[in-house]
Formats: sequence, structure tokens, C-alpha cells
Amino acid sequence: MSLPYLREAIRDGDQEKLIRYVRLHFGDGNEEVGRKEIDQSWIEALKLLLDSPETDREFIFETLENKDAETLAHLYFHLHFYFLKRSEEWIHDGNL
Repeated sequence: MSLPYLREAIRDGDQEKLIRYVRLHFGDGNEEVGRKEIDQSWIEALKLLLDSPETDREFIFETLENKDAETLAHLYFHLHFYFLKRSEEWIHDGNL
């Protein structure tokens, strides 16, 4: 899937094309593996919050308030891979 393909999907509002790209990318070409990886990342994050631990919420809110959307998008992907590594179901080489 090329960059023009993704830009066209954005222009057309075709969210299915976009999520399929993400699943294929995360799943190293296997959409079902990508879906499982996305789910596993959310599960790992949720497990950490079940006991309502003390967290640095000020840091979170300050980051959201003061960083540009592009930086936050990059952070989002890094957090995805961080939580996936914690799950020990990591299939990637670690490079974005």
C-alpha cells in the first residue's frame, strides 16, 4: 500500500482502508495477526490500570496540552509497541 493510496483513503474518508493498512503493518502482512496485536496492546495497558494506581496525570495532561498532534501520533505508536513488548508477544524488530 503506497503513500498515495493512504492519502486517497484519508481524502475519501475510507477508514476501512486505513485500519486495514495498520493491521497489515502491525501484523507483518497478516491482518488477523495485526488485529490481535492491537488488542494485546490495549489489554496490557488496561491490566496496569485495574488497581487504580497513582500516576503522573499532570505529565499526561501537560503533554496533551503542549505537544503538537504529529508528536502525539508518534508517541501513540511508541506506546503501542511499548505495551506489546510487555505482553511478550512481540513479533517486530523494534524499528518504526
